[in-house]
Amino acid sequence: MKILVAMSGGVDSTVSAYKLKQEGNYVEGVYMKLHSDEDYHKENIRKVSKVCDYLGIKYHVLDLRDKFNDFVYEPFVENYKAGLTPNPCILCNRNIKLGALIDFSKKLGLDGLATGHYVRKKNGFIAEAVDKSKDQSYFLANIKKENLEYVVFPLGEMYKEDVKKFASTIGVLKEFSTQKESSEICFVPQSYIDVLQKHMDIDLPGKVLNLKGEVVGEHKGYMHYTIGKRRGFSVRGASEPHYVVSINAEKNEIVVGLKKDLNIQKFEVKDINMFVENKEIECSVKIRYRSPKTPCTLKIDLNCARVEVLEDIQGLAAGQMAVFYDEDMVIGGGWIV
Repeated sequence: MKILVAMSGGVDSTVSAYKLKQEGNYVEGVYMKLHSDEDYHKENIRKVSKVCDYLGIKYHVLDLRDKFNDFVYEPFVENYKAGLTPNPCILCNRNIKLGALIDFSKKLGLDGLATGHYVRKKNGFIAEAVDKSKDQSYFLANIKKENLEYVVFPLGEMYKEDVKKFASTIGVLKEFSTQKESSEICFVPQSYIDVLQKHMDIDLPGKVLNLKGEVVGEHKGYMHYTIGKRRGFSVRGASEPHYVVSINAEKNEIVVGLKKDLNIQKFEVKDINMFVENKEIECSVKIRYRSPKTPCTLKIDLNCARVEVLEDIQGLAAGQMAVFYDEDMVIGGGWIV
C-alpha cells in the first residue's frame, strides 16, 4: 500500500511510520501545524525530518492552523462560554487528523492514512486497542463513516510499553522512547482555564443554588466548574460534600447537590454519527473518555437519540460525547445535551 503517516515527532507516530515501512509499504510522512508556537513546530519537525531521512521517505509540512482554529479551537472556547464541557480532540479527529489529512492523502494519490492512535479495525469498525489503558476508540466515534475504510492503525495490537521498548532498540529512534508524553489537549499545556482567560473574564463571582433553587453559597465564576466538581465554591451549613449538578452560564450560576443527585438513568444526544443502520439498539455507552462502558438502550429518531442506561451513571456533562459500543467495537456516538 501507499500510505501517508501523520507524524507529530512523538514515539507513537514515529514507530507507526517505521513499522509500515518495514512491512514493505510505500510511506510518506506529514507534520501538521495546528497552532502558532513556532519553537514547538521547529523541534517536532526536526524529529520528523530525522526519522524520515533514516527511513528514506518524503515528508510534508501541512499548515492547518486556520482550519484547526475554525473547527476545533473556537468551538472549544464558545462551548465553555455556553456552560458546556467540550471535547476538542473528537472534533480534531473528525475534521483534521482523519478529515483534512485524508483529503491530503487522496490528493497525493496514496491509498490510505495511518495514525499513531491506539485503536484497531475489526469487521469494518473501529475497535478498542489491545492496550486498554491507552485505548483511544472513544475519540474516533465522530469520524465520517466513509473514512473508516481509508485509515490504518499500526499500534492497535501493541502495548505502549512495548512501543517504547521497540523504539529503544533502534538507534535513530532511541530519543523517542524516553521523551515526555504530549498533553492530552495540544493547545492546553496546563489547564483549560489558561486558554479561556485569554478570551474572557473568568473570575466573575456568582450564586450557588441548591436543587430547590435556593441560594446557598457563592462561587468564583462558572467557567471554573464542570459537572461533578466538588471544590472551589461555598455551601452554607453543609454537613456533606456537594457537587456541581448543572451550570447556568447566562446567569453565572451553578446548581449543587449531593453525590446521589449526580445519578442519571436517561439522557439525550444530538448530531449522532452512527456506523450501523439500526434505529433501536441494545449496546453499551461511555459518557467520557475514562468512564466505564455501561449497558444501555439506544433509540434513534432522525439526528437525535434517547439513551436509557441499565444502571445509574454519574457526572453526565452536556457538550461531551456519548460513544456507543457493541462489545469492543464502536458503533457510533452523539453529543450529550
